[in-house]
Amino acid sequence: MRVVPGAKDLAGALEQAQRESQTAFGSNEVFVEKYIPRARHIEVQLLGDGHGNLVHLYERDCSLQRRHQKIMEEAPAPDLPAKLRDKVGERCVEACRRIGYRGAGTFEFLYEGGEFFFIEMNTRIQVEHPVTEMITGVDLVQEQIHVAAGEKLRLRQKDITLRGHALECRINAEDPYRFTPSPGKITSYHPPGGPGIRVDSHVYQGYTVPPNYDSMVGKVIAYGASREQAMSRMRIALSEMVVEGILTNIPLHRELLNDTRFMKGGVSIHYLEQKLAQEQKKKK
Repeated sequence: MRVVPGAKDLAGALEQAQRESQTAFGSNEVFVEKYIPRARHIEVQLLGDGHGNLVHLYERDCSLQRRHQKIMEEAPAPDLPAKLRDKVGERCVEACRRIGYRGAGTFEFLYEGGEFFFIEMNTRIQVEHPVTEMITGVDLVQEQIHVAAGEKLRLRQKDITLRGHALECRINAEDPYRFTPSPGKITSYHPPGGPGIRVDSHVYQGYTVPPNYDSMVGKVIAYGASREQAMSRMRIALSEMVVEGILTNIPLHRELLNDTRFMKGGVSIHYLEQKLAQEQKKKK
């Protein structure tokens, strides 16, 4: 992806993007899209059974990112008007109805100034599905299996209501600020627990994190009756979590959960990288 600030920069950026596309994908085709400078990343969760029955399970805010990789997700999106929430959900349902969609899927958007700009649709379950499960009470994996078996969707839109707020922190095996990978043996592991806390992970004490794959080793999800309670529970959970033998990004998550701007809600997709750049400049 290349940002083109002005017309004079277009030719060079286009040529560079075409070269990269040709090398990576064997095609020099590129898309030209409107640049949204202060966008948030908001996505809508869908379920369809291929028999014309579809529901949306509202949205997630995934704006805390680094190099377009999500770090933390939450649901529902802070400060999104209820009418707009319902409108975008209904449009996503209608789009899936027209193509006869079956399975779990997610419409991803950039959001700015009350407008949604379509990015893509992911036709699969996503890493951040637990936050949607926590606020709706719907097991997305279970429902996906049912519709994959040819069964009709057991849910109707009226059955899905929002309850409380949920956050998910992706726990990665990496330096929390330089983001260099940190594979190796986990010498001590203690996942957190308590009210509203869920941990999804495959690791254990003695497990060796390989260098070959994605650096994520777990997800910590916190649910609360309000966003403030969910954040408070997440702070406690991360303070209790122990992963030794490798570096993880837990210190970064703890810092973000006490960041004034994030606590207010509604940060853009550029916020984390800008924050880290400013902190690096101060150290110099």
